[in-house]
Amino acid sequence: MDKIVLSALDLAPVKKGENAASAIARSVKVAQHIEKLDFKRIWVAEHHNMEYIASSATSLLIQHIASNTDRIRVGSGGIMLPNHAPLVIAEQFGTLETLFPGRIDLGLGRAPGTDQLTAMALRRNNMNTAFQFPQEVKDLQRYFSTDNYDAKVRAFPGEGLEIPLYILGSSTDSAYLAASLGLPYAFATHFAPAQFASASMIYHQNFVPSEVLDKPYFISCVNVIAADSTEEAEFLSTSFYNLFAGIVTNTRRPLSPPTEEVIYKGIPAIEQAVHSMASCAFVGDKNKITPEIEKFVKDHKVDEIMATSYIFDDEKCLKSFSLLKEALS
Repeated sequence: MDKIVLSALDLAPVKKGENAASAIARSVKVAQHIEKLDFKRIWVAEHHNMEYIASSATSLLIQHIASNTDRIRVGSGGIMLPNHAPLVIAEQFGTLETLFPGRIDLGLGRAPGTDQLTAMALRRNNMNTAFQFPQEVKDLQRYFSTDNYDAKVRAFPGEGLEIPLYILGSSTDSAYLAASLGLPYAFATHFAPAQFASASMIYHQNFVPSEVLDKPYFISCVNVIAADSTEEAEFLSTSFYNLFAGIVTNTRRPLSPPTEEVIYKGIPAIEQAVHSMASCAFVGDKNKITPEIEKFVKDHKVDEIMATSYIFDDEKCLKSFSLLKEALS
């Protein structure tokens, strides 16, 4: 197998007993650590009205992480474009690229990144903006293009800067869009694996070469909990599974210490929902996760693994990224 590109997704989760400041500091520690491991990039995601996620002001967090690292690419996984005017995003990311040349990625999604009431607050009751997503991606491309020099509306800074765009998705709709635009595609396998295989097939079969990409480039974001032993990894993973249980039951909690058993054990509906949501998690020691990830990459034509690691202990979280690197080197 060709050497797989490794990256990370970080949502700045707030740990039990801590706050947003410590969550952001932890994100910086992760970025600095994986930079030393030669990971390609770290992305942060836009979420709103979530008490235990500190990445709502995504562009600001990107700037902070980039300021505290040297060379790793930093970007959005993603900016939920229907929440924003494309011109504003062009200016924000044009500014980021000006500050950190050659290090900024712009991943774009169409979901609100929140509940419907909050989406209405963000979009000022214009809930049709999601249907305008394909056109708004094209608007962004135009703002960044040098061909926009004679337009009445231009993005400064932004115009003429080579900021790579990525289409994010958790469904097959996004696969068709990424393929038709000839853009790289990142799939949210870490929480919505149900349509992952279909999306991969659609993207690869329908890809149209573009000025920025001559062949498909496919990123899969997955959960990775690696430790020195599979037994330890399974214990650490209870923090992750318990977190997901809070999501599926709408009783969100901070990232909490691991438990001897998952807190929802014996409740079939929650067990099934969490299993479905987290079915693409790789949990174990190097000997276990290496063949699992290699098969996953081969079966689905994945070019880049973007790992997220919900581990309560900071040092064990960093160790998980180190072991992932060793597993796939």
